[in-house]
Amino acid sequence: MRRQETKIVRNVARKLFPVLVLFAFYLIIYGHISPGGGFQGGVVLGSSLILLYLSEGPERVEKKFKNSQLAILEAIGVLTFVGIGFLGIILGKHFLGNFLPIGRVGMVPSAGLVLLLNLFIGTKVGAGISLIFYALMKFDRRAQGE
Repeated sequence: MRRQETKIVRNVARKLFPVLVLFAFYLIIYGHISPGGGFQGGVVLGSSLILLYLSEGPERVEKKFKNSQLAILEAIGVLTFVGIGFLGIILGKHFLGNFLPIGRVGMVPSAGLVLLLNLFIGTKVGAGISLIFYALMKFDRRAQGE
């Protein structure tokens, strides 16, 4: 009986994972014209990986989404965010000053730099939450003596 429940949970998680990733990117991309944004989308992105981790098991997920790759992705998100900030200074604005054209209200992209910043914040937050979860799971396994 336990084995069938695991199959059901695993299949539902596999089907739900791409939907959650898509929803995360929706939140990130439309965050400058509706509720959402980089942080909220990043949390959903990280949560989708956590769902996969809990349903598939650590070995299979860590094979596809390695710690080192997530750490690099998180670092790229932070460095690009800061780099965009300094690019504003170089182009004669202030830190994180908008240097992109502003579109029509309600259209994507319509807020200049905000969409780019949301993308990199979402990447950083999603990778960061996944890394924190990985660390907690490894600590838990060591504490249980596995």
